[in-house]
Amino acid sequence: MARPRGDDGAAVVDFVLVSVLVLALFLLVLQVGLVLHVRNVLVASAAEGARYGAAADRSPNEGAVRANQAVAQALGDRVAGTMACRPVEGGTVEGAPVVDIRCTGPLPLVFLPAGPLTITVHGHALEESR
Repeated sequence: MARPRGDDGAAVVDFVLVSVLVLALFLLVLQVGLVLHVRNVLVASAAEGARYGAAADRSPNEGAVRANQAVAQALGDRVAGTMACRPVEGGTVEGAPVVDIRCTGPLPLVFLPAGPLTITVHGHALEESR
């Protein structure tokens, strides 16, 4: 005589299916947090480099060096080696000269299988007269 089938073992299957979705969601949130952290560090470093390079006794190239140092200090030398901060020439805002520092580099995609994505941020500061 055949025994009627019940829902024995269904909890194990439910746990596996739900845990895979929860793990994927957790890794996605971690990845977004990492990308936002790197973006915020780059924005702050570019702004700091622009302010430093905009001083009357400094050059925009010195500002770019300062931005690279700030990125290396915040993210480490390995990640900073892939990022590049450079001055952009000829920047003006409403006719006033500004120092523009552009930081570019690859996004650190750890958990997502995506292609090479880059991020570019700018930092601006009004240039002091020399």
